[in-house]
Amino acid sequence: MPQRTASAPPDIRRADSTAAHVAQWYVPDRQAGVEALKTAAEQWRATPWPAGILSFSAYLSTGFDTALTYVQTADAGAHRAFTAGLSGLAGAATVQYALHRAIVLDPGAPAPASFVVASFDVDGPDPQQRVVASIAGALEQAPAGAHPGMISANFHLSADGSRVLNYAEWTTDEAHVAFLDGATRAATLRATHDTPGVRPIGFKRFHLLHGLTA
Repeated sequence: MPQRTASAPPDIRRADSTAAHVAQWYVPDRQAGVEALKTAAEQWRATPWPAGILSFSAYLSTGFDTALTYVQTADAGAHRAFTAGLSGLAGAATVQYALHRAIVLDPGAPAPASFVVASFDVDGPDPQQRVVASIAGALEQAPAGAHPGMISANFHLSADGSRVLNYAEWTTDEAHVAFLDGATRAATLRATHDTPGVRPIGFKRFHLLHGLTA
């Protein structure tokens, strides 16, 4: 299947996506991260996609220490078969997730420029769902305008029941930095720590460097 370069980030909530495959790699500095993601994107661009692969996105953390790839598929098996022939970050082992719940706070916002990925280690499917419900509740119960710049929060559950990932879209890095000192952030932290069987791994801010869509 031919693919095209996308200037915008992926449509995280697209209806035909049934799985998201996420890889995170440590990189020593900005140059190494840029080069690793460029090489990965070139491999994905040069190799015809099988049916079932929908998008490939590559991000570098604002601290220049983590490269992340996010692949959407309509067929998880197609991803495994395709990446078996790729090398480096392009074919890196991934954690398979499915989008479980999305909260869109500003549907009229421009395309996001900052992406915050927060991860949680959990003890199975029940804590997965409970921590998402708790954090989502804290966001939805916050007063209007309590977190300006947050466009959406997209909660993913890993297929093996061991992880939760929140892919949040923001207008700017600065908007997220301001959020960290606010009441809503404190409420989400309480929700996380009050949920048994959940251990926060942390978060990082990312910028999109490459995007491809089917």
